[in-house]
Amino acid sequence: MDVVRGLLCLFSVLVSEMFMVAAFSQSMDSDFTFTLPSGRKECFFQTMKKDASLEIEYQVLDGADLDVDFSLSSPTGHVLYSDHRKSDGVHTVETEDGDYMFCFDNSFSAVSEKIIFFELIMDNMEQEGEEPEDWKEYIHGTDMLDMKLEDIMDTINSVKARLGKSLQIQTLLKAFEARDRNIQESNYNRVNMWSMTNMLVMVLVTGVQVYLIRSLFDDKRHTRT
Repeated sequence: MDVVRGLLCLFSVLVSEMFMVAAFSQSMDSDFTFTLPSGRKECFFQTMKKDASLEIEYQVLDGADLDVDFSLSSPTGHVLYSDHRKSDGVHTVETEDGDYMFCFDNSFSAVSEKIIFFELIMDNMEQEGEEPEDWKEYIHGTDMLDMKLEDIMDTINSVKARLGKSLQIQTLLKAFEARDRNIQESNYNRVNMWSMTNMLVMVLVTGVQVYLIRSLFDDKRHTRT
């Protein structure tokens, strides 16, 4: 009984270590937020390999009309996707070896700069010759354990995938929240400006009316004594 408990403890420790290594392995997802000045175009490059997948999602967080031009080009220079004055977009492409270029164009705006958020999601980017580490070689005496190690590992991988998806969704929700907050602040400033303008007009009209009414009762005749 003590031997079984010892093996169970050893197994738990090994599985925990493997889960930690898997959870903190290098992520193939990345996101970036930058400011695109008016009348400017910014391009970025991402190196991809054959038979991989590249997904690009972008949002305009702040700036007049919340729009920008977007284009995605293959390593050969062929334009794969092109958006005209959109506030957000999602594009996925099956890749080949080479550098993919994606550009954000704000040249149509002469005054307003844009704050842009984009996220890259890359799948099947493992280097050739790299084999996943076989965790089973670290487990000994599995014939004494009444459990299915494959099912446990599948569960761990499922949890890892769900955690990664949750992190991606939270990042996108933060981007949406930032854009909505910028819109609300812009509307708040506009409401305050028009309220002050209306107040000044009302004060001016009131003053003019008081002056005109008083002028009607002024006796402009001169009395001779």
